[in-house]
Amino acid sequence: MEKSHFDDVTLLITHYNRSSSLKRLLEALHGLNISFKDIVISDDASTPKHLSVVKDLASRYNITLVTTETNRGLGNNLNKGQDAINTAYTLYIQEDFVPTSLFVENFRKGLGFLKNRSDLDIVRFYAFSKFPLLKKFQDGFAEMYFTNWSLNHLKFFYYSDHPHLRRKNFSEKFGRFDEGKKGDVTEFNMCLSFIKNKGKGLFFEDYKALFSHSNTEDEPTTMSRVYWRHEKKFIILAARAAYLKFRVLKDTLQLLLYKKKK
Repeated sequence: MEKSHFDDVTLLITHYNRSSSLKRLLEALHGLNISFKDIVISDDASTPKHLSVVKDLASRYNITLVTTETNRGLGNNLNKGQDAINTAYTLYIQEDFVPTSLFVENFRKGLGFLKNRSDLDIVRFYAFSKFPLLKKFQDGFAEMYFTNWSLNHLKFFYYSDHPHLRRKNFSEKFGRFDEGKKGDVTEFNMCLSFIKNKGKGLFFEDYKALFSHSNTEDEPTTMSRVYWRHEKKFIILAARAAYLKFRVLKDTLQLLLYKKKK
């Protein structure tokens, strides 16, 4: 496979107690023959067992490892990792994602779009659900937009912690990630800031084609999901529909009142 090197991109990986998943990700990238100016692993005080593996991987792959003595949450893990990056672009991937054979070609396209369009802030490569407000762009990518008139609650997830490419000035424009809060709150507050500060981005329409996302029994996800999101009974579906409409109203109010700290 032809080697693909990106000298103006740093890969940022956040990690916490899932060293087998991290190893799987790094091996997959190596198998795709893709490399970057640097790889930064930001570890959130993993246990000695996992941290030992991470240190071995950092040595093997010539990785910059950023650690902390106490667990301080996703926001701090993202911030301290980003602080260690000097390149113009950051590719962010959490440790439990694995790139597919289609990733390299489409990553190159996404990077090219950021370079050619100074108004774009982010290119998203994966999502659990398709972003609802899209305009056709090119080469399988669409441009995201936001409108107050849509009643789809997913419109607020303009930003996402799923694999994406962003500019170095992301924190300057949208603020640093909130620290000391749960991961889902940290992510959603950045979504609000992204919308409030008029962020723009692209979304890969075949949104599960470039990465697979899996967690083993030994290294489960740390994000819990409410069971009724997958329930099919009529009463549950009706309650869910009502809740989602309420959530749109709640999130709209939160957006109107939101002020991102710089």
